[in-house]
Amino acid sequence: MFMGEFHHNIDEKNRLVIPANYRSSLGNTFIVTRGLEKCLYIYTEAEWKKIVDKLASLPFTKKDARTFQRAFFSAAAYCNLDKQGRISLTETQKEYANVLKECVIVGANERVEIWSKENWDKFNLEISEELENVAEHLFNGADYETL
Repeated sequence: MFMGEFHHNIDEKNRLVIPANYRSSLGNTFIVTRGLEKCLYIYTEAEWKKIVDKLASLPFTKKDARTFQRAFFSAAAYCNLDKQGRISLTETQKEYANVLKECVIVGANERVEIWSKENWDKFNLEISEELENVAEHLFNGADYETL
């Protein structure tokens, strides 16, 4: 499980330090791709296979399935950590997520997310007043107060 929030800067060579406590869980090779809400997702190879299998089961005759698959896979890239624990982002990935300098790296259970600081701050501002309503809607009246 990935959790926590870390702040790092992307360097002039498009390299970003991955937090030390995520590195062993990510393994030798992992995948970075477009996420939702203008961030990037990092998946372990095992989690990536699960996503690929789910997406492969979608009917190619549905336009939404084709659109999502194109967007998701076209920005995907295999990554490895360098000796300093950094990854290199592609220009496409940087532009999509607007990660130009300050980045926030967030653990989100089965994946890691990379956000620009600006997008992360905006996201947190937007959800700050809605979080209770979101939880109530997701859990349909279940006892989410124990969460």
